[in-house]
Amino acid sequence: MTIPPNDHFDTLDRDLGRIARVENAVQYVAQPMVGLGVAIAFIVLAGLASTLFFGGTQTSYVVVAAAAIGAYMAVNIGANDVANNMGPAVGANALTMGGAIVIAAICESAGALLAGGDVVSTISKGIIDPASVSSGEIFIWAMMAALISAALWVNLATWVGAPVSTTHSVVGGVMGAGIAAAGFAAVNWPTMGTIAASWVISPVLGGIIAAAFLAFIKTFIIYRDDKIAAARTWVPVLIGIMAGVFAMYLALKGLKKIISVDLLPAVLIGCLVGAVVYVITAPLIRKQSEGMENRNKSLKILFSIPLVLSAALLSFAHGANDVANAVGPLAAIVHAEEFGEFAGKVNIPLWVMVIGAFGISFGLILFGPKLIRMVGSQITKLNPMRAYCVSLSAAITVIVASWLGLPVSSTHIAVGGVFGVGFYREYDTERRLRKSRAARPEMPVIAPEERRRRKLVRRSHFMTIIAAWVITVPAAAIMSGVIFFILQASFV
Repeated sequence: MTIPPNDHFDTLDRDLGRIARVENAVQYVAQPMVGLGVAIAFIVLAGLASTLFFGGTQTSYVVVAAAAIGAYMAVNIGANDVANNMGPAVGANALTMGGAIVIAAICESAGALLAGGDVVSTISKGIIDPASVSSGEIFIWAMMAALISAALWVNLATWVGAPVSTTHSVVGGVMGAGIAAAGFAAVNWPTMGTIAASWVISPVLGGIIAAAFLAFIKTFIIYRDDKIAAARTWVPVLIGIMAGVFAMYLALKGLKKIISVDLLPAVLIGCLVGAVVYVITAPLIRKQSEGMENRNKSLKILFSIPLVLSAALLSFAHGANDVANAVGPLAAIVHAEEFGEFAGKVNIPLWVMVIGAFGISFGLILFGPKLIRMVGSQITKLNPMRAYCVSLSAAITVIVASWLGLPVSSTHIAVGGVFGVGFYREYDTERRLRKSRAARPEMPVIAPEERRRRKLVRRSHFMTIIAAWVITVPAAAIMSGVIFFILQASFV
């Protein structure tokens, strides 16, 4: 037997190495293609299902197309909107990416199917007067244009890494299609003014509330000499507040399909739930904190479970509310096709909610990690305490906005909370530095360039997100108007 020379083995190793690199490259390139393929398959299946399983012979090609576009919209919601609920928990390392995706998919779907509103304002809270539209066919193409433009805009925002409001995208789409179909007089401009005000109010309010809770935690727990003793006192209180707030949140916003609750009864429910949870968690926190070291790492452990629960509850409430708004134009099209008339409010068929719920889950699993990482770790560094403040702020802000009658975006509130936490950290760091320098004048002065480098909020992400928020409604409106004219010229 002849033994091949060593250089033959070297050649073989090099060839195998090249093959391995090619395989790795193919796998890397194929990953986004697999996600895209699965998403396309779901969209096609949703369109076919509207005929084969839900619509029967009454379903026209318009409903098939609308169902497919509605599925596309739902996928984009999962890729973009859900990141705001799970991003802080992942960024704080309280949840892995896989765990966050599983919890969000289950809770979003459960919220949509179990507690999703069965009646929705298909024209986004009175943006357009249906009576101003000349015919049912024009109304259908206007809703189709709104759905397409909103989905395209959210898709574009996800691609550039900007968390935007899907509700505001739908508002812009409906407004643009309504203007194209019936002129500027068809738009309820006072309502649009209220929505525009919410662009500023909701993120600012969310940021202020998140910063206030972080200031409380730092003052009464983190900066105390005995952090563990302070945590035993205040962590159960904070968990009770969280439970009470989410009970109010779900009573007001998430359980409309089951029961309608006014503000005062919701407050009483929240107080009762908060008190019960405090009584239960106080001994548990005391037992969990036994033997813990007196440092911040121990505090992170105590906040991790409440943070995971708050993220899950936010996802449930988001599924119960925002999904219905997103599939509203689809419900309007189905209603108009089925009854030959159009209305401001219609029932959402179960199969439409199923498309919304499953589409969100697919979008989250396939494309959600990009925005989850951005919200959770690329704006500012989060730990369980900071992320907890963001989640609690989101729930409180929605309740306050509901009380004031303001239409707000959960996206704007959650991201505003992240910014609020980051900017408060910058303020607190600067404040403590000034205090230390006053006590020790010999401390070296930090150069302005170094001070800018140490900023705790990434300004580039801040400007990108703010710009995306500002142009969401006009961009979706312009796209919707153009799409409506194309559809009208092609099919009417």
